[in-house]
Amino acid sequence: MKEYSIQTVQIPNGETIAYRKAGNGKKNVLLVHGNMSSSVHWQTTMEALENDFTMFAPDMRGFGDSSYNHTFNSLHELAQDLEAFADAVGLEKFAAVGWSTGGGVVMELAADWPDRVEKIILLESVPPTGYPIFKKDENGQPILTELLKTKEEIAADPIQVVPALNAYASGNRETMRAIWDAVIYNMNQPPTADYERYLDAIMQQRNLVDIDYSLLTFNMTDTPTGSAAGSGRLAAIQCPVVILQGEKDMVVPLPWAQGTLAAFGNKATMHTFPNSGHSPLTDEPDVFITKLKEVLA
Repeated sequence: MKEYSIQTVQIPNGETIAYRKAGNGKKNVLLVHGNMSSSVHWQTTMEALENDFTMFAPDMRGFGDSSYNHTFNSLHELAQDLEAFADAVGLEKFAAVGWSTGGGVVMELAADWPDRVEKIILLESVPPTGYPIFKKDENGQPILTELLKTKEEIAADPIQVVPALNAYASGNRETMRAIWDAVIYNMNQPPTADYERYLDAIMQQRNLVDIDYSLLTFNMTDTPTGSAAGSGRLAAIQCPVVILQGEKDMVVPLPWAQGTLAAFGNKATMHTFPNSGHSPLTDEPDVFITKLKEVLA
C-alpha cells in the first residue's frame, strides 16, 4: 500500500482536519471514510485512481489524525466540517464517495451544497433512515421493539458498544481485529502490513458514542422512525446518486441498500458486488476499482 503524507487545515469551528491528497486529474473526488476507520483505508483506492482524478481523503472529527475538540450529535455536523474543509483546500466542485457512515455524511453534504456536489457514490452506506441500535435482553439478543435513545444508553450497550469502548481504552488491537474479522473482513482480509496500518488508524478513534448516536438519530426522509422524526432533507439532494453494495454485507444488508435506492427514486442507480461484504475494497478490489472509476468518470 502506497503511503500518502498527512496534511492539516484549521476550520472555523476550532477543529483541525487531517487529510491525504493524491492525483492531479481534472475531476475532483472527496473520499469519506466510515466508522472505526480513517483516510488510511482509502489509500489503495487513491493509488489505483491517482492518474485519473484529484482526490482528497479527510479524517473526520475524532478519527485518525484530526482533532476532537468538540463532541457532536449528528452526521450533519460532520458534513459541515467537510464543507469548511472543502473551502479551506479550495475544493469547489466535486464528486463525493462515502463508505458506510461516510455515506450518511455525503448525503448531508449533497443536501447542503446542490451547486457544488456533482455526484455522490454511496458505498455500503447507512440508509437515509439511519442505523438502529436495539436494547438487549438477558441473553444479549436485540429486543426489536425497543430502540436505544440516549448517548448514555449507547455507551452502556453490552454487545455492540462496550467491547469496542474497552478495546479503545486499553489499546487492545486484538479485540478490534476480531470485530473487523467477524463482520467487515469476514470474506477477504487485506495484506498483513496493510491490516496493521489499518488497525493503527482504527485505534485512533475517540468519538464512538457520538458516531453511534448520530447514526441512530440520522433520518433524512420525511417519514419518522423510532429514533428520529425525519428532516426531509433527502429531497434537497439534486445530484445523481450511485449505490455500490456488496451482496453479502453483514453490516448494511442488501435489503437496506434496496431501500435507499427506493427512497431516492429516479435520482439513483445501484450496482451490486456478488462476492463482497462490507468492504469491496478488499473483497473484490479490481472489480470495485473498475466500477468506481466508471461511475466517477
